[in-house]
Amino acid sequence: MKYISTRGQSPALSFEEVVLTGLAPDGGLFVPQTLPQFSREEIASWAGLPYNELALKVISPFVDGAIPTADLKGIIDASYSDFRHRAIAPLVQSGHNEWILELFHGPTLAFKDFALQFLGHLLDYILDKRGQKVVIMGATSGDTGSAAIEGCRRCKNIDIFILHPHGRVSDVQRRQMTTVMSDNIHNIAVEGNFDDCQNMVKASFGDQSFLPDGRQLVAVNSINWARIMAQIVYYFWAALSVGGPHRPVSFAVPTGNFGDIFAGYLARGMGLPVDQLVIGTNANDILHRCISSNDHSKKPIEHSLSPSMDIMASSNFERLLFDLYGKDGAAIDSLMASLGAGSVSQLDPAALAQARKVFSSYRLDDAETLQVISDEYESSDYLLDPHSAIGLQAGRQCRRSPTTPMICLATAHPAKFPAAVMQAGYPESPPLPHHMADLFEREERFHVEANDLSKVQAFMAANITV
Repeated sequence: MKYISTRGQSPALSFEEVVLTGLAPDGGLFVPQTLPQFSREEIASWAGLPYNELALKVISPFVDGAIPTADLKGIIDASYSDFRHRAIAPLVQSGHNEWILELFHGPTLAFKDFALQFLGHLLDYILDKRGQKVVIMGATSGDTGSAAIEGCRRCKNIDIFILHPHGRVSDVQRRQMTTVMSDNIHNIAVEGNFDDCQNMVKASFGDQSFLPDGRQLVAVNSINWARIMAQIVYYFWAALSVGGPHRPVSFAVPTGNFGDIFAGYLARGMGLPVDQLVIGTNANDILHRCISSNDHSKKPIEHSLSPSMDIMASSNFERLLFDLYGKDGAAIDSLMASLGAGSVSQLDPAALAQARKVFSSYRLDDAETLQVISDEYESSDYLLDPHSAIGLQAGRQCRRSPTTPMICLATAHPAKFPAAVMQAGYPESPPLPHHMADLFEREERFHVEANDLSKVQAFMAANITV
C-alpha cells in the first residue's frame, strides 16, 4: 500500500513514512493510492466481533504488512484498554430507527481518543524501532489537543507542542490539556482563532528549519492519515450493530475539520452500504453553504457554544475534493490556491453533484442548539453536549428515509461543556467522570503567545529536549 498527495507533486510513501510525514511536501494531504475493498459477505462475517478485533480487520489492509499482525494487534489492544465502556463505542436508541453512537468513553471524553490513542501507541512503536525522536506540533479547537497529549504523553521519543486559541475553548477542554505536567508537553495559547493556529502548523510543516538538527515535525491533527484510518472502524462497528451490511445505513456527524465524516465516506468506498452522510454545522457554516448552495466563501469565525466546530478552513475537505475531481492533483493544487486566495468560492458543478449524491447538510446557531439540548433532555432524560446536539438535529432534519437507520455521532461528553448545557436548562453542572473529578483542583501550565509564527517557533525551538 502506497500513499499519494492530493496535490500530485510529492512521491508516493509507505505507511510508516506517511505516519511520520503528516502534511505532504507539496502542501497536500496523503491518501491511499487505492482503497481496500470488502465484499458484503466479508463485512457480514464480522458481525459480533469485539471492537478491537473489528479494528484489526479494517486497519490491516492500510498497513499492508508494514507492521507484523501480532504487533498491530498489540497496538490496537493497548489503544482501547483505557476506554470506560466495555463496548468501546456503544449505541443508544434515541428514536424510531434512530441511534446515537457514543464516542466519548475514551480517556479525554471525546471521539478524538479513538484516533489519538491509536496514533500515540503507533508512534511509540515506529519511533522505538527506528531509534528516532520527533516533535509533535498540533492545533486544536478544543478536543484534539487533550486527546493528543493523553495519547502521546508517555512516549519517550516525542516533544509535544499543542496550539489552542486563547480563551476560545471550554474550561474543561483547556484544563485537560494544561494540567498534564510531563516535561515533554507544552501548551501554547495563541491570541487568535483556530484557523490561525492551524495555519501556523501548516506553515511550520512547510519549513522546518527552526527545528534542531535531526528532528522533524509529526502531525497529530487529522491531516495525519493514521487518524482518519482509525476513525473508519466505528462506521463499520455501528452499521454492523444495526443490521448492516444487509441493509443500508446513514450517519449524521457534527463537522468542523471534516476528518470524522470523511472517514465515513471512506467506509462507504470500501463497501459499507452507506446511504447518506449528513454534515451538521454551527454558525461557522462554510461546509453547509458549500453543499447546499455551492458557496465556499470564507467569513469571519464566530465564537460559538460548540467551539470544536469553530472552523472556516476544513483541512480534510481537500481529501474529498481530490476524489470528486477524479484524483487530479494539479486541479486540486489550483483549486486550493484559488479557494485560499478568495478568488474562487464555488466548486465545479459536476463535482458538487457527485458530493450531493452522498452528502446532505444542516446548520444550527447557538439558540437552536440549546433548544435541541433542552428538548432532548425534557423528552428522554438524555443529555447532549452542543456538538452532539447539532449532529442529532442535522440527522433528523435531513433524513431521506425513515426505514434506513440514522446513526448520529455523539462526539463529546456533556461534562466538557457545562456552561452550554446549563444554559439549555440542565439544573446543575454535569459531573465529570470519577477519573477526572479533581480536574479543577489540578495545577495548570500553559504559555500565552501572540498570533505570530516566528514567536511560536522560537518558543518551540527553546523548549525541545536535547
